[in-house]
Amino acid sequence: MRQVRSLPLHCIAFTYFIGMMSATLYGQEPSDTWPQFRGPNRDSRYYGPAWPESISAEHLKPTWRKELGPGYGGPVVSRDRVFVNETAEEKYEVVYALDRKTGEEIWRTQWEGAMTVKAMGARTGSWIKGTPTFDGERLYVSGMRDVLVCLDAETGRELWRADFMERFGGPIPEYGFISSPLVVGNSVVSMAADSIVSVDKHTGVGRWRNVVRDALGHGSYSSPEFGVLHGRPQIIASTIPAMNGLDPETGEVLWRIVIDGQAEGLVLPPFVYGDGVFTSSRDSQTGYYPISFDDGVFSIERAWRNKVIEYLSYPILFEDHAYMHLKNQRMASVDLRTGEGKWISRERLGMYISQIVQGDRILALSNEGELMLIRMNPEGLDILERRTIADVETWGHLALAGGDMYVREQNAIQAYEWK
Repeated sequence: MRQVRSLPLHCIAFTYFIGMMSATLYGQEPSDTWPQFRGPNRDSRYYGPAWPESISAEHLKPTWRKELGPGYGGPVVSRDRVFVNETAEEKYEVVYALDRKTGEEIWRTQWEGAMTVKAMGARTGSWIKGTPTFDGERLYVSGMRDVLVCLDAETGRELWRADFMERFGGPIPEYGFISSPLVVGNSVVSMAADSIVSVDKHTGVGRWRNVVRDALGHGSYSSPEFGVLHGRPQIIASTIPAMNGLDPETGEVLWRIVIDGQAEGLVLPPFVYGDGVFTSSRDSQTGYYPISFDDGVFSIERAWRNKVIEYLSYPILFEDHAYMHLKNQRMASVDLRTGEGKWISRERLGMYISQIVQGDRILALSNEGELMLIRMNPEGLDILERRTIADVETWGHLALAGGDMYVREQNAIQAYEWK
């Protein structure tokens, strides 16, 4: 068991919880926007009207399309705009604001930002990968060369830039800056500079930096999350070997546990379930870690471990089960209470799947361009309908807002209307 003494619990907890809710929903109707990676609350949940029963061509129709340079960052959707990024001419990183209904370009902003990733990451290219974050006024974009850029969402004008290589004197990240920024109150938190970094969202001035370069590898391949455990709001993030909970205001480590011995172990962040966190890693496999809080001290330990491994795709947690897309490309269900594996599908469904959930349904898009409507069933894989919507790679996370769906193909963005 690992123990780390925390700050006293005080009124900042409630303040930051409310700040986070306003930062994720941004004062807009969550059913009509998709403002960041994995949606309004960063949990892959859709809050709009009930989905239609079908994803057939009769119900899900293309409305507009814009050709782009390569990119794997998911689209971000406001009430009237879609924001998307690309790498152009192997030299520039470009951000677009497009009219949500027509796809017409409203503005574009670019900067030099090309790099070549380490050979192991070449399968998914050297182009920009992080999904931007929109806070209602500003857009925060992760540039591959460890640069966080803040743009005015109305005009595309650059407001500030945080060059973490220059700021901290570190090397270029071997796979690029792929973390999708997290807005918490007046801060932007990212996995950058081989660490977890917080900057002021209005100015880019550094607020704190912690968990710097774990001994078993560089900072992280994942994105930070937000959670509340035992009434305490916290940044929840994975570095290569360890899971960490940090105070949003100070960056102090509230709890931490090293769970993976391999240099490229933890790709997924921890996910809050009950009074603990759930995750999957390359070495330690899938596990659940209860967190207790006694006399101002957080303690974390392992409850169970399951041999299945979810590597890139984010799971869906629903009614005490985790629905997972595994490293071996199969789907699986695990009981979160016991760690018991309920089933593993025989069919392989691609290297990566982005998922959005509403009720007991999952809308899933594989990297191979196949869209699936799945019913969550702890007894077996239940695909209600499937449809190929792209014949190219589709690694960007799906975006769904109102009755509109947006798919980031490798070299385009395609809009659909779902009725």
